[in-house]
Amino acid sequence: MTKQQANWSPYDNNGGTCVAVAGADYCVIAADTRMSTGYNILTRDYSKIIKLADKCVMASSGFQADVRALQKVLASRHLIYQHQHNKQMSCPAMGQLLSNTLYYKRFFPYYSFNVLGGLDNEGKGCVFTYDAVGSYERVGYSSQGSGSTLIMPFLDNQLKSPSPLLLPAKDAVTPLSESEAIDLVKTCFASATERDIYTGDKLEIVVLNAGGIRREEMDLRKD
Repeated sequence: MTKQQANWSPYDNNGGTCVAVAGADYCVIAADTRMSTGYNILTRDYSKIIKLADKCVMASSGFQADVRALQKVLASRHLIYQHQHNKQMSCPAMGQLLSNTLYYKRFFPYYSFNVLGGLDNEGKGCVFTYDAVGSYERVGYSSQGSGSTLIMPFLDNQLKSPSPLLLPAKDAVTPLSESEAIDLVKTCFASATERDIYTGDKLEIVVLNAGGIRREEMDLRKD
């Protein structure tokens, strides 16, 4: 009989799904509020979305303890930036900071999968998508988390962003209006919740535009 020993891991995956869609003058960031481990639901009302700056919001899935640690680091780095420069960080600058912060910990990574959304310096919507070690890309839409394998093909089918290899470079923002983008995100989550046990309970949607930030909620299935 082979000897078995208890294996302890510093990581867990608490599930959940995040989606971000950028438009011509808006950005929609959404995530569900379920936090799980294995077959257990720890809470049905956990927000995965945090406001990092006036025009920048981050949604994160993965290991929520690491997500919290990452959020604290970004908040303190942003505070230092504000004291030094007397202004808030732009969304592309915050995107680079997040990449640097993740890459700095690449040998013992933050087990978090992030999408960053907001408005750039020209007022256009922007979405940055990340892996756990800081590799990132500016895209028109993205999804991360346990339901991303279900949602991403649907978004590709509906929004089909132009190839980054095309010259001259095409704009990555989606052609949808703000209300159409919100409806699309709601459809994504209603669909993913049917197949992914780690996504559900409630959908939290944050919309950024020139007027500021507003939040919406929608119930998802509870089982």
